[in-house]
Amino acid sequence: MTITSISLRKLIKIMYLDQSRRISALRGDIREDMARDAGNIGAGGDFYAPFWYDAKEHVFERRDLHDATLERIQANPRRERLYPLLEQGFLLWWNSRRRWTNAPFEPADVMRSRYTVADLNAVVKIDSVLSVRDSQDEDHFVYPYFSPDPPLSEEAGRVSLWLLGQALPNADIEEIRVLDVIRGQTFSIDRMPLSGNEESIFIARYADLIIQSNNLRREYE
Repeated sequence: MTITSISLRKLIKIMYLDQSRRISALRGDIREDMARDAGNIGAGGDFYAPFWYDAKEHVFERRDLHDATLERIQANPRRERLYPLLEQGFLLWWNSRRRWTNAPFEPADVMRSRYTVADLNAVVKIDSVLSVRDSQDEDHFVYPYFSPDPPLSEEAGRVSLWLLGQALPNADIEEIRVLDVIRGQTFSIDRMPLSGNEESIFIARYADLIIQSNNLRREYE
């Protein structure tokens, strides 16, 4: 990952960390980039991807999320702390807070995109969207935010919704949700209407982050 080619969830996480933890996160990513460029580490994998796969399977009644989570932890003890929290938060939302009730559910069209921020010469990646079609043939889209810290704030939620609306023109923005998975909390424009300043907030925060990352990278040159 580089800060100018990054997933939306990771970008939002770093943007809204406090100053000291933001610097720490940027330094960690810079060191990983340099090691990868030198061929010293492999591509690795997304820590959260196996959980999200199981959560999708649970939605479509192909797998029980609790059983799947136990199996994931047995396969990799590093998951022991966060996977149960992710499971609990996801099920809190799915069982109690989901916005549609017309079962059964089927997979809808896969949604993924790359949103180009031309002014910053950057690309934000959108993937892992949970696309669900209910029995009334209505489609719903859920973008996951996995990080335990920081929690997704109202501003971060609005900025995420704005960018998803821009990046996924074939998805009805009224049916897009951003899910703070661990907390089981969703953000949507019906509960949290956009204020109209989301783009300017996003650009300003992203520009500051790029400048900060570039300054930190000079320490390793």
